[in-house]
Amino acid sequence: MAFIKEETADFRIEEVFSLKQEDLDEQTEFIEDKEDKEELSEVEDKNHVSKIKSGAKPKQKDLKKRRDNKYFTCTQCGKSFTCKPYLKRHMRVHTGEKPFTCDQCGKSFTHKPYLKRHMRVHTGEKPFTCDQCGKSFSRKYHLERHMRVHTGEKSFTCDQCGKRFSRKYHLERHMRVHTGKKSFTCDQCGKSFSRKPHLELHMRVHTGEKPFTCDQCGKSLKCKYSFDVHMRVHTGEKPFTCDQCGKSFTSKCGLERHMRIHTGEKPFACDQCGKRFSLTSSLKDHMNIHTGEKPYSCDQCGKTFLWATNLRTHLKVHTKEKPHSCYLCGKSFFITTKFEKPSENTYRCERVHVL
Repeated sequence: MAFIKEETADFRIEEVFSLKQEDLDEQTEFIEDKEDKEELSEVEDKNHVSKIKSGAKPKQKDLKKRRDNKYFTCTQCGKSFTCKPYLKRHMRVHTGEKPFTCDQCGKSFTHKPYLKRHMRVHTGEKPFTCDQCGKSFSRKYHLERHMRVHTGEKSFTCDQCGKRFSRKYHLERHMRVHTGKKSFTCDQCGKSFSRKPHLELHMRVHTGEKPFTCDQCGKSLKCKYSFDVHMRVHTGEKPFTCDQCGKSFTSKCGLERHMRIHTGEKPFACDQCGKRFSLTSSLKDHMNIHTGEKPYSCDQCGKTFLWATNLRTHLKVHTKEKPHSCYLCGKSFFITTKFEKPSENTYRCERVHVL
């Protein structure tokens, strides 16, 4: 490209910029969304200098002078730029101007490269392909991020617990565990959540929505994970196996609960008496001792109970069910407390028969 000599250095920079603007747009096309949030002028400044180098190759001291001296200053925020076109584009931050509009959906953008990148939503174009697995992406940054799956790179480390993550967003989300920050609040009951998907899932409690329906039994569930676990009831699949005893489970949390049998772990503690439990449900039932609450009510007579097992036993009074029989005399009972168990699956009346 022939360099056009003019009276001032400023005009020469503007001239080169105008001649190479299309190339500059191509250069900035693949800036990531989070990079978009940074000052665009800094990115453009680097690209612009590289274009001058590849074109007219001005003297190094002149180039340094242009870098050191920023002639064009924003009257709104005071930020300075090396050339007028950069200032002009920066002003769209303050004016809200979005001159580049998609003719498919009408969405507008502040810069031409952003519109060009957006058009891939409509065309389905994915020009960036992983050479490891062949998966394609519409943006270069997404490919670079995907490559961490193959390299195992985890560049983002929690300074609280040392846990590592492959994406900055995952680290930021993890930090809420330490800060206790819960930015997403239900407008129905006021309950707060650290993640938006958790709030969206919670809202189904209020709406009653159960979008996942089993085509085998017709049961509907609120979330995809519960639906996937439920389907294993029909398939018989139990993909989670205990490496201590070989017992298998339909869900990961089922295996984690089971492992506490082997480890003796009891992570749930009562804040009233300090007693510890391996399951949250056990802790919840235990708390009824302190509150005096009897949440399990008989729908036949209204009698209430502290424990669900007590209610189940009580219901046999109404059903007249006596499932436990003495193997010597055949007498039946509601419960097994009146029995001794001399061998597997056999019972005898503890006060009647003396052997």
